Amino acid sequence: MAKADQDISMKDVRVPCGEFTEFKDAIKLLRDTDDRIVYRLNTSIPTASFAKTVNAEEQCKQLFLKLQEVHTAREKSINHCIGEVSSRLEQLRMGRKENPSDQKVVREIRSQQTKLRMMQNEVTVEEVVREQTLKVFREKCRAYKPS
Repeated sequence: MAKADQDISMKDVRVPCGEFTEFKDAIKLLRDTDDRIVYRLNTSIPTASFAKTVNAEEQCKQLFLKLQEVHTAREKSINHCIGEVSSRLEQLRMGRKENPSDQKVVREIRSQQTKLRMMQNEVTVEEVVREQTLKVFREKCRAYKPS
């Protein structure tokens, strides 16, 4: 588990698409920056008494860039896995046409359909996480206006 003051490098986290639990764990790790947004803001944005010693606008800019990086990485990872599972599902459906009585294929289709639905649900979860993170960011970094 990452410490609150550590950044998760996007290069360090590979999002596996095969097993949903591994997929979910990797996405959770990539959500660490969002999960710790209040802590990050409180430790990097100065109070009024320290405002002259720390450039709050620059701190907000750096944090915003980091948030954009992790949001983009998660979105790409989720969409990549959705595409991978969709392709696998299409292959299985073609296999079922060739042998409609193969129960192994039918079970695997159901399993892949369930996994696909859960991964597609992560798109909605991602939207909510992003909205909440940016709301907190805007409240604390009012002076910083991303271009």
